[in-house]
Amino acid sequence: MRTLIWDPVEYDETAAQSLAAALDVSPVIARLLCHRGHGDPEAAHRFLNPELSQLWDPYRLADMRPAVERLCAALERQELVAIHGDYDVDGVTSTVILRRALELLGGRVTHFIPERLRDGYGLQVPAVERLHAEGVRVIVSVDCGIRSAEAARRARELGVDLIITDHHEPEAEIPAALAVINPKRPDCTYPDKHLAGVGVAFKLVQALCQRFGRERWLPAFLKLAAIGTVADMVPLVGENRIIAKLGLERLSQGPHTVGLRALLESAGLQNKVIDGFSVSFGLAPRINAAGRMSTPDLATRLLLASDEAQLDEVRRLAEQLGEENTRRQAYEAEIVVEAKKQVETDIHVGAHNVLVVAGDGWHRGVIGIVASKLVDAFYKPTIVLSIEDGLAHGSCRSIPAFDMLGALDTCADLFQKYGGHKQAAGLTMEAARIPEFRERINAHGLDRLEPTDLMPKLRIDTALRFSGIDAKLIAGLEQMAPFGLANAKPVFDAAGVELIGAPRRIKERHLKMQLRQDGRMFSAMAWRSAEKAGLWEQHRQALRLAFSLDKQTFRGETTIELTVADLRCPDGAMGAS
Repeated sequence: MRTLIWDPVEYDETAAQSLAAALDVSPVIARLLCHRGHGDPEAAHRFLNPELSQLWDPYRLADMRPAVERLCAALERQELVAIHGDYDVDGVTSTVILRRALELLGGRVTHFIPERLRDGYGLQVPAVERLHAEGVRVIVSVDCGIRSAEAARRARELGVDLIITDHHEPEAEIPAALAVINPKRPDCTYPDKHLAGVGVAFKLVQALCQRFGRERWLPAFLKLAAIGTVADMVPLVGENRIIAKLGLERLSQGPHTVGLRALLESAGLQNKVIDGFSVSFGLAPRINAAGRMSTPDLATRLLLASDEAQLDEVRRLAEQLGEENTRRQAYEAEIVVEAKKQVETDIHVGAHNVLVVAGDGWHRGVIGIVASKLVDAFYKPTIVLSIEDGLAHGSCRSIPAFDMLGALDTCADLFQKYGGHKQAAGLTMEAARIPEFRERINAHGLDRLEPTDLMPKLRIDTALRFSGIDAKLIAGLEQMAPFGLANAKPVFDAAGVELIGAPRRIKERHLKMQLRQDGRMFSAMAWRSAEKAGLWEQHRQALRLAFSLDKQTFRGETTIELTVADLRCPDGAMGAS
């Protein structure tokens, strides 16, 4: 059972009090803003009240102008334009918003999204050749392409103009395309470097809207841009926050296209407030399931549907996405069990700082989720490899202290291809080289990781007594949402908490309980903590609670519920980690 290290955040109380007075917010909210880097009243106000007017000029992105000029020429000449996407939520939403924007401007547009098992990842030469044969004269990649130098060369040979939009880390060589729009280009001075792929596509849409005097269209694209941004787990600050905050608000309000409405209905989210949790655990898994288990075109066709006459068709598509998601969950659960067994029983796997597990025929569509589950379980960088026909296809997930893409760079000679981010990446290699890979990446991990790096920390934002939970605080937390990377959901610390009655098991894994402090009692949920019920009953007095706050609505009644992040007993017995 793993113990969390509580890591209290330091803040300047004087600065927090000054900010609380300037903004008329709860002192707790002011503390949260200060230690998130928004201590200046004007900056804090902008953070709490994002607006489209705060977006940067899209033409500050390198190569935006030639990209827009070429697309304008294609629109005028009625040339066929293809959007080349990716099979995850970020790639699908990017494809949909750019295709829809160009069609609204009168363009002839098609799209192509590779299938994971058939086509592999990213922009590849065969796709360029196929699109050229179909009469495409301009290809715009979204959420991919920055490491596709060979595909760019082939496009040039065929006379196809390639526009790359991406947000992944580039290699030393930028592909020789007509335009390469990526804020992470070394020569790009764009102020916001952490856009999702859909964020970069959205900037291209913004530039096109400006060019044609259609700025009023821009808010309509925010809904899908928000889904892709939240799902891709990029830092929710800067332009990502503007996109996510405003997009989620529009998702909650409607109206929606028939396709998006069917997706919301299938996830049980119609006529509900859509927040980051709704996207991450309701919408994103369904969209992702298409690319993981069958074809991403299921989700793309659903989200492109805008004609009410398509209602029956889109409902069938939404139902199919739900079925694929259920199938994905079954595969995932089976592989997690097998992978955990390797970690726990094979010293050559589990004894290292970087976990490298492999299995014959593991479904490649779910190994990324499995890697994330293993990181959660063991708090070590993890690489999950699926072996088929002598090749190993891998998904990699990491912890904050370990740069996964940098680690893969040290083993680049072992791979047929690889790429990604510091925290998530993918690779393909010969299966016979797995032992060498495991040895080399763990030598790198041994050099880079300290023992304390492998001890999970629980960020504690500030102390909060139950008596301080009021409407002003809840309103402030709602303004700070959505939460995610760089704007983590606040975790509070309360001492002297009392457990009232016995915790109740929910679905055999979770605990529902009543907690009291200062004469106030709240319902609380401790997820995946059922085995700790007996321990907490023994130490029901003077507990130390780390918790977050959630608003729950049931049958029209709204209440505040606590979510237990950790619960410590007076004698130091372990809590809910």
